[in-house]
Amino acid sequence: MKEKVLFVDDEINILAGFKRQLRKEFSMETALGPEEGLRTLKERGPFAVVVSDLRMPVMDGIEFLANVRKLYPDTVRMVLSGNADLTTAIKAVNEGNIFRFLTKPCHPDILSKILTTGIEQYRLINAEKELLEKTLKGSIKVMSELLSLANPEAFGRASRIKRYVTEVASFLGVKDPWRLETAAMLSQVGFVILPQKTLDKLYKGDELEEHEQQLFDTHPVVTADLLRNIPRLEEVARIIEYQEKHFDGSGKPEDDVKGEDIPLGSRILKAVLDLDMLNARGTPKKEALAQIKAREGWYDPKVIQAIEMALGVKQSYQVMSVGVADLKEGMILGEDVTTEQGKLLITKGQEVSQPIVERLKNVAEVTRVNEPIQVIVRVEQQDVAGSDADSLAA
Repeated sequence: MKEKVLFVDDEINILAGFKRQLRKEFSMETALGPEEGLRTLKERGPFAVVVSDLRMPVMDGIEFLANVRKLYPDTVRMVLSGNADLTTAIKAVNEGNIFRFLTKPCHPDILSKILTTGIEQYRLINAEKELLEKTLKGSIKVMSELLSLANPEAFGRASRIKRYVTEVASFLGVKDPWRLETAAMLSQVGFVILPQKTLDKLYKGDELEEHEQQLFDTHPVVTADLLRNIPRLEEVARIIEYQEKHFDGSGKPEDDVKGEDIPLGSRILKAVLDLDMLNARGTPKKEALAQIKAREGWYDPKVIQAIEMALGVKQSYQVMSVGVADLKEGMILGEDVTTEQGKLLITKGQEVSQPIVERLKNVAEVTRVNEPIQVIVRVEQQDVAGSDADSLAA
């Protein structure tokens, strides 16, 4: 799709002139004044370049472009004005982060070259953004896959945690939960430093020896230190670093951070991790929640309330038995998946993804996998009747 250019001016004759001069070279639109400009950006965007006059009624060009910068940061912003002094130009550059400041009249050839440069800048910004996003997603995928190979049980727990925190976040009104979901998925990476004996004791609820407890206490820091080396994951690293912190300031790490100063993602993770651990040890979720509520000062009351709301939401599920070849994305494993020799491949409670399907099919080609596999399927996926189950209990 050809990148679009938007001209904003309060004089209709000037906008008509831009159309006559540039419509053959560029995909362009015009807006009569800043209010119409913002409306056009919202309804007909994205735009690669926005060119605005300075002096306009209701909202001047500086304020308009500052709004564009806030709402559409990737759009390249330019000023084209016949009334500008040095002070105005400096203000426009500082507040609107202007790419070019042009004065009227501007020769069509010069304007054309500058618009082309602006579009190239827009492409560069988006290319770098796309590269960074692919690198980020790739890094997260590699770490998750390594965890699944090194410790299938920890990976299964991380998958459950991700689903739980997504539900809790929705009740808390978290608008952009990707950082929290990423933190949940990577929250168990630090478990790779724990010996299997320690992990077994942890999952059974047995008391850890002092050196084992010290090792467990360091696992969030290990993960956080790894993530800080990846661009854009700094906030995710901080969420994981504080995932064992109590709301009253006790817990790990030992510092002065407490209450609302603890990242919201950490407060959600702490409650969900503890709930899941109790449930994994055989405690029903409602009873586990009662135990958590009895731990005074450990959890954010708003988070506990959101968990109660999530537990109260009923969804219909059907329990089915399927073979490896019939596994589909979105199914939830109702039992551990093992080989005939008893080797654990995927843990109970994990949501089936395409990589899991491919991995099990590859394993099944070289060794026998215990089949059929019990799975839990949301009724909406199969359009069949099912029984009610807690949305947080899959």
